[in-house]
Amino acid sequence: MAEEFSGKIESKGLNPGLIVLLVIGGLLVTFLVGNFILYTYAQKKLPQRKKKPVSKKKMKKEKLKQGVQVPGE
Repeated sequence: MAEEFSGKIESKGLNPGLIVLLVIGGLLVTFLVGNFILYTYAQKKLPQRKKKPVSKKKMKKEKLKQGVQVPGE
């Protein structure tokens, strides 16, 4: 009986679904690793972004807020 079954079992190779999963997983890992490498390169090589200058109106508002912070005293 074991001889009957051993002849019918054939190795078909890898499952097609597994191949698709491996390809998508490989592309995703490649994408993430590439992004990480670009990010670290940009952190080291590119200059820091300059902050926008604060307008005079905003400066006045901030000073007023700080001055009126403690109204009870």
